[in-house]
Amino acid sequence: QVQLVELGGGLVQAGGSQRLSCAASGHAFSTYAMGWFRQALGKEREFVAAISRGGGTTYYADSVKGRFTISRDNAKDTMYLQMNSLKPEDTAVYYCAARRIANTAFVITTPDYDSWGQGTQVTVSS
Repeated sequence: QVQLVELGGGLVQAGGSQRLSCAASGHAFSTYAMGWFRQALGKEREFVAAISRGGGTTYYADSVKGRFTISRDNAKDTMYLQMNSLKPEDTAVYYCAARRIANTAFVITTPDYDSWGQGTQVTVSS
């Protein structure tokens, strides 16, 4: 099972940008569909973005569409989330997730993932 570590969280002003990374260890990163989720204080975990095994298919929550970009580098076993035009409502703990699947173009937008990172806090100040 792959192990995941999120990096890149912190404090940013509204309107600013931040990039999160999710480093995977284990093996065969390219066989995993990946996703980002977030959980704000007092709220349920919600889907943010997902990417297929090869990176050719992506999907975003409406709340981040046009502002966030998910990508991956299978040669580096790393996934990214570029966040632009950040808003205070983007404040949350961000989690990356992985699930090994056979379909190369499939994305997973529900929490049906096998592996999760420990999360990284992103705080957007107004």
